[in-house]
Amino acid sequence: MMKKVLNLLFAVFLISTLVLAGCSNSSSISEPSKENAKPSNESGKGTKLTIATVNNPDMKIMQKITEEVFEKETGIDVEFVVLPENDLRKKVTEDVALGAGKFDIVTIGTYDTPIWAKNGWIEPLTQMFDNLSDEERAAYDLDDIFESVKDALSYNGNLYALPFYAESSMLYYNKEIFEKAGVELPLHPTWDEVAAAARTIKEKTGNTGIILRALPGWGEMFAPLNTVINAFGGKWYDMDWNAHLNDGPTKEAVQFYVDLLKDAGQPGATSTGFTEALTLMATGKAAMWYDATVAAGFLNNPKDSQVVGKIGYAFAPKQVKDNNGWLWAWSLAIEAASKNKEAAFEFIKWATSKEYIETVGETEGWVVAPSGTRKSTYANQKYREAAPFADIVLESLEKADYKNPTVDEVPYEGIQYVAIPEFQQLGTEVSQQIAAAIAGQKSLDEAMDEAQKLAEKIAKEGGYKK
Repeated sequence: MMKKVLNLLFAVFLISTLVLAGCSNSSSISEPSKENAKPSNESGKGTKLTIATVNNPDMKIMQKITEEVFEKETGIDVEFVVLPENDLRKKVTEDVALGAGKFDIVTIGTYDTPIWAKNGWIEPLTQMFDNLSDEERAAYDLDDIFESVKDALSYNGNLYALPFYAESSMLYYNKEIFEKAGVELPLHPTWDEVAAAARTIKEKTGNTGIILRALPGWGEMFAPLNTVINAFGGKWYDMDWNAHLNDGPTKEAVQFYVDLLKDAGQPGATSTGFTEALTLMATGKAAMWYDATVAAGFLNNPKDSQVVGKIGYAFAPKQVKDNNGWLWAWSLAIEAASKNKEAAFEFIKWATSKEYIETVGETEGWVVAPSGTRKSTYANQKYREAAPFADIVLESLEKADYKNPTVDEVPYEGIQYVAIPEFQQLGTEVSQQIAAAIAGQKSLDEAMDEAQKLAEKIAKEGGYKK
């Protein structure tokens, strides 16, 4: 019991210590739609769902389709609270940790789901599916969702969240800029090859050679940077929970990342998160970008991109280690404190269904249909014709090794994060140290020595290091 209380106090402490990258809050009122058991418009009347979600293009489409389809079929009001990624994590974690029930549905990822499930913050979904009719279960088709994604969203054999989209990581490059600079890349490049190309392009053309996230935040900067650390043979901890941030290949990888940004990266790098990076690449302002596979669709969408048809694709760069693409799924979960669990289940079932994907494909374009979650999407000829990157994404997802992310054996799981509750705080604080080095406010040696102390402190205080 005492351990539970301490865990809760620690979670609240984490929330209060997060440093945010700025806040913007927009909301829109929409109504949900049910894919399987669709109630009449009257049956949902008077019910209102509040959904916390991130401000990326996929979620903006979800808001639009919700209003046009789900609301009209159910009579349920849906209010979206839309936030930048760092802000979303703080507000949602605060709400579930305190059991406030401000949100009915929360947008969380593969990192959060098992931790929150263990704490009893979100509702188990397996029994809800068991209670459906055979026809309803067949229509949703849980077996169609990739096993690796379901596993990452489960705890103790129960599914706790449904994936809205899933992603690995890949390298994007502007073919016109590459041709102008006389540079080429293989399908499976090394980080050394990527760095050489980026510096050559910067020197010859003046274009940004590569975009890399450097916005502080465990889910911002460390999404790409952790895969670079893995590729170089680095690690956060060894099997005895000794930290390894200021020595060996880990420090070498961070030095590589910082130097590459300084030599050939985008201006104002420490203000660049996923959304800002996508805008830079979509407007043709950079030669390369290493980031989430989900961006591929938006770079090829004429509604949002100025580089349609100009983008080439390569697998996540390797170095000492191959297969360095990450594994993530923005997913929908029901807060345990929600008073509208039945309606919430209907919404998340609809928003992650085959029907929803079909609706997005037919109305918004198949190139932006939610990717990475269902086998049927990659068997759909319409999607494959619209998505020249589909095979790279599929292979990257299939090869992402969530349980064995590093060259050396380590005591933790997770590719672009360390799957312990404390990483939300640790990753954010270490990213702030590295951002200070990128900005020239301190040396990298100073930053990584401080990072080492932070990591050692977490290992001891969390009870990992005996």
